[in-house]
Amino acid sequence: MPRIFDFGGREVERTVTVAGLRALKGSGRHMAQVTAETADEAAAAEAAGIEMVVCRAANVAAVRQGSRRVFVTAALGFADAVTPDEVLRTAFSAITTGADAVITGRGHDTVRMLANEQIPVMGHLGFVPRKSTWVGGIRAVGKTADEALELFDRFRRLEDAGAFAVECEIIAAEVMEEINRRTGLVTVSLGSGPAADVMFLFTSDISGESARLPRHARAWGDLAKLHKAVRDARVEALTGFRQAVAGGSFPTEAEMAGIAQAELEDFRARLAADLIRKS
Repeated sequence: MPRIFDFGGREVERTVTVAGLRALKGSGRHMAQVTAETADEAAAAEAAGIEMVVCRAANVAAVRQGSRRVFVTAALGFADAVTPDEVLRTAFSAITTGADAVITGRGHDTVRMLANEQIPVMGHLGFVPRKSTWVGGIRAVGKTADEALELFDRFRRLEDAGAFAVECEIIAAEVMEEINRRTGLVTVSLGSGPAADVMFLFTSDISGESARLPRHARAWGDLAKLHKAVRDARVEALTGFRQAVAGGSFPTEAEMAGIAQAELEDFRARLAADLIRKS
């Protein structure tokens, strides 16, 4: 496992580095990436052998509490950082806190600005949910020759802007394969087939927590069932408490603190004497 100095100046171990990700190109090997917003989720990812996680920039510190080793990419939200100063401030805060890279769906000028500071930047191409009005709905991208060529041009422009990687969301798999052969970007596939360098799914989908599983995802667990069992058990316990209060069966002697009889009698006597003195 490589040792590096992170952007905060700490000597750390990482499951993979930017250089290691770039070396994936043409190797036939793949890394795995999932989402993590909490220390528990990050710890679970590391324990499972996952190399990379994505989190909101504001949650980097929590994620690093769970894992010191996974490669963390911090998402710069559209509303969290708007102006160039805000973008830079948010990005530097994320990487000095422990992120290894940032991801943004903003334009090339934003990518170029971050890359000029040597911050590893991941772009987002294909289906970008927040920009879905441009493609007319929730759908795959690159299913016509014209759209695929336009998409490839976007890859080239993103690479020219200085990005080192790109999240590729719901791109036709065969198109993704052709583009991956022709780009120097590290490609991260979210529903874009197996030809990319990194395979990415949401932890909520993998764990069976999502109300609706996207077509491109697969569940290996059923946490929704466990969460329901926990909710049901909580309601059952609270109902029992309320009924015991109403019925007078709580608290019992075992659930109360007591006082020795002699001390109680002394206390009562002093109370009585005090009341007489003040009357």
